[in-house]
Amino acid sequence: MEFPDAIPPLLIEFALTVAFSFVVGLEFRRYQRVNRYKFHFGSTRTFVLIGLLGFILYTIDTRRVLFGVGLFLLGGMLLIYYWRLASEEMLSLFSVLLALLIYLTGPIVSIFPSWFLILFIVLLILILGEKPLIHRISDKLASEEIVTLAKFLIISGVILPLLPDEPIAPAMPVTYDKVWLAVIIVSGFSYLSYLVNTYFFKSRSLMITGILSGLYSSTIATVVIGRRAHHLAEAAPFVSSALIMATAMMYIRLLTIIFLFAPATGQRLLAPFLAAILLSICTVIALFRFRNDSSQPSDAGIIEHPLELSTAIVFAVSFMMFTIITQYVTSKYGDRGLNFLAIVVGFTDIDPFILSLLSGKFTISESAIVSAVILASGSNNLLKAIYAVAFARNRSVRAAAIWLVFLFVVSILYAFKING
Repeated sequence: MEFPDAIPPLLIEFALTVAFSFVVGLEFRRYQRVNRYKFHFGSTRTFVLIGLLGFILYTIDTRRVLFGVGLFLLGGMLLIYYWRLASEEMLSLFSVLLALLIYLTGPIVSIFPSWFLILFIVLLILILGEKPLIHRISDKLASEEIVTLAKFLIISGVILPLLPDEPIAPAMPVTYDKVWLAVIIVSGFSYLSYLVNTYFFKSRSLMITGILSGLYSSTIATVVIGRRAHHLAEAAPFVSSALIMATAMMYIRLLTIIFLFAPATGQRLLAPFLAAILLSICTVIALFRFRNDSSQPSDAGIIEHPLELSTAIVFAVSFMMFTIITQYVTSKYGDRGLNFLAIVVGFTDIDPFILSLLSGKFTISESAIVSAVILASGSNNLLKAIYAVAFARNRSVRAAAIWLVFLFVVSILYAFKING
């Protein structure tokens, strides 16, 4: 018999209850000193005794009646303590609730797995030790963000489970839940970039704008940076670098989404997309090496709120529309028709087209899907080059426009090689 097996389980549970109650008691004692409480609720020993009380009452009575009585009596004493605080206008239930949670440590040690016990104790310690951080987050977090989170939970946790895994129509070879899953994934990327933009980079450089906005939509990022570049003719390296990084983020976003929907397709696209990402980063590094002494311009926030339900519905409709068009084109014109469609779609929003292509059941080969994704992303780069030149109307976007056209040409050649 090995040493750990020789220790009685009851002794292990007892020791864990004492140890964790003691640790939380120490942190609570520090919390009281830092916040200079006028009324001191117990001490470290008090927390250990509360934890032991809960453990013993839970263990000696299998019907848990004594444990319930103990919880009732402890709650009554804590209620009297709270009334005392209320008479002094110190209305805080924090220490009362913490004591009740410590009383539950014994049952948690006995019933729940070790990972939950550790998570429970760590959460209590973080709540005690990170009061300033929690207050800063509470003060910074706008009230509408709670509504936004509720929308995302409704979209992902309520609507999706209710949708059937059945094809929508013969002309639309995609299921209801796949359509909404696409909405969730794209909205999730947009929501992530929005949160990072809003709460971490309110005042940021043009490069950060390109990165964050590219995660949201590289086309929108190109339009906004192009407009900003109209007055930044002397900051060409920074402007072009931001535009190129926005496109690099597009490839990262597409690659992640494709792996979530079709891992086999993602593996075939990994090499060309990684090459585009790495070469884009190398181009940005080269531009910075030849920059002038002008400081990098700042840029205002451009990512708008992404989780409007109307936006989700529009995306879902676009998804279904592209599914119908793709079904018609592939059935009538085959792979060549799909390639032509992909190039045309590149001048619109490519996300619903690519997701419909990955989610639907079309009579096309895997190579045709890979080729269509590359062509759509490539022609979208050509569109962004046109946007950048049209909105900037100066030489600040010249390097980025040349790079985007180069990516378009390479995408066409690579797609033709796949088809050949």
